[in-house]
Amino acid sequence: MKNFALIGAAGYIAPRHLKAIKDTNNNLIAALDKFDSVGLMDSYFPEADFFVEFERFDRHIERLRREKGIPLDYVSICTPNYLHDAHIRMALRSGADAICEKPLVLNPWNLDALIDIEKTTGNKVYTILQLRLHPSIIALKEKIAIGPKDKIYDVDLTYLTSRGNWYYTSWKGDVSKSGGIASNIGVHFYDMLSWVFGDVKTNKVHLHEHDRAAGYLEFEKARVKWFLSIDYNVLPEEIKEKGQRTYRSITIEGEEIEFSGGFTELHTRSYEGILNGNGFGLDDARQSIEIVHAIRNMELSTQEAGEVHDFVSLPKSKHPFER
Repeated sequence: MKNFALIGAAGYIAPRHLKAIKDTNNNLIAALDKFDSVGLMDSYFPEADFFVEFERFDRHIERLRREKGIPLDYVSICTPNYLHDAHIRMALRSGADAICEKPLVLNPWNLDALIDIEKTTGNKVYTILQLRLHPSIIALKEKIAIGPKDKIYDVDLTYLTSRGNWYYTSWKGDVSKSGGIASNIGVHFYDMLSWVFGDVKTNKVHLHEHDRAAGYLEFEKARVKWFLSIDYNVLPEEIKEKGQRTYRSITIEGEEIEFSGGFTELHTRSYEGILNGNGFGLDDARQSIEIVHAIRNMELSTQEAGEVHDFVSLPKSKHPFER
């Protein structure tokens, strides 16, 4: 049984980490969040100590180790994107391995620094890249691997996940904290595409607004037109009629890849891999971090025929603060 701490216990994704720690028969000894709406912890680890101040949390971890001989093996990090780097460093300095939500960091050079800290401390950094564990994506990778060696696939990626006005007031609406829409909701798709289709060769951005982004990526074995949005209005009508607020679609050579389900256990499977020594580390995360960093910082490209996603022409919406 390993000892875990959790930073960001009140966050949206924290329950999946709590469940994964529980499902793998490990123990949560301490949790931290500046917000105290963490009653869900009672369903998993009611005996865990909880803190709303980082300093007291950090001191508690140190005292457990020094005075009671209770080691900290892992720190699970579910905090806002811009804090990941600092919290990973805290975990490594505490003698623990870090398990961090994506995006692991916002900038590629942050990865370089963490590699140095790994070497110094002897501890490891792991990230959650759950699409690599999805049965449909694994099957796709296997299919591409045995396909024609010189085949370049045409891929369309569409990910629409509606967000209300709260989004723009939260840290997620602040590009300096979230990294923008590509980092916040797209990074795991870019990772999946690079895992399946190889190294990125071309990266173009055709649209980059507060609520949507689109562009074109070329990998070793794929040409990808992509579109991301958090605007409810761009959802297909048939999705709205079903009362749904999220739409995922990946088509390869016009054929839809079905992966709408099968997500509920992927965090637990991620933890199982980490605990067995097969987790995804800093090198695994690098290409997706480089892709989103480039998207965030590059100028818009000319929209050339065959490279532009169909949704780019949809009507744009005003920022809620400008209405």
